[in-house]
Amino acid sequence: MEITAVLMLPLLLLAISGILFIYQEVSRLWSKSAVQNKVVVITDAISGLGKECSRLFHAGGARLVLCGKNWEKLEILYDALLSVADPSKTFTPKLVLLDLSDISCVQDVAKEILDCYGCVDILINNASMKVKGPAQNISLELDKKIMDINYFGPITLTKALLPNMISRRTGQIVLVSNIQGKFGIPLRTAYAASKHAIQGFFDCLRAEVEEFEVVVSTVNPTFIRSYHTYTETGNWEASIWKFFFRKFTYGVHPVEIAEEVMRIIRRKKQEVFIANPIPKAAIYIRTFFPEFFFAVVACGVKEKLNVPEDR
Repeated sequence: MEITAVLMLPLLLLAISGILFIYQEVSRLWSKSAVQNKVVVITDAISGLGKECSRLFHAGGARLVLCGKNWEKLEILYDALLSVADPSKTFTPKLVLLDLSDISCVQDVAKEILDCYGCVDILINNASMKVKGPAQNISLELDKKIMDINYFGPITLTKALLPNMISRRTGQIVLVSNIQGKFGIPLRTAYAASKHAIQGFFDCLRAEVEEFEVVVSTVNPTFIRSYHTYTETGNWEASIWKFFFRKFTYGVHPVEIAEEVMRIIRRKKQEVFIANPIPKAAIYIRTFFPEFFFAVVACGVKEKLNVPEDR
């Protein structure tokens, strides 16, 4: 009896581990099947997240259209994808030169994208520009450039490809945004403004296209960190702001976000936040206790923290 009791716990843990492993494998295969043979357009495919999405979707059998503003880097990505995937189970990616800061060319690029396969099943709006600094130090020209890349560029491309989805009554548009589309933090005026704007656009669009069976999804990480691990420097003193911001600044790895994008497409989810509990709580604090939130944010400006940039 005692031996049986002793063995129960290890056997139970082993069984749970086995079930979790099977679930993860089934979920991974199911996610890949959701994009198999689908035409997937990825903007800024040469960024860290763009590369991971490209790798994941290519392995899943998607017909990729990779967009970026640097042709040489697109070709490097193209070669990398072909070298690691089974050519009998994948499609050769199409490359399209796209610079969202040049709004005048987006319509022509959209036509080029549609000419690749004749349709678009999934559009992943991943391109973004970041900037950090006091509002008075950011020129109006830079404000406009950020709005072009983070707002006008993506919505122009979306509007150009949307009629194809509506006419076919199928499609999904994924916006990779940022948690700052929900609230702003110091020294990010232009960036946060652009993220608020595009969040509002896609929230409205989601309701407008639902009757056409077009899904609109938004992914909101805190920020997308680089491949190297961020390590803190300096001494952190005890304060509400420093505790809040220390938790806020741990970003999400591109691999994790790419996998979440794949899950969102499979599940057709509308909105996902990828963050630790502190930034998620900040959204609700901003909504229900705005004065407290603004006081904490103001302390951050006074202490002049040096934090990593957002995507």
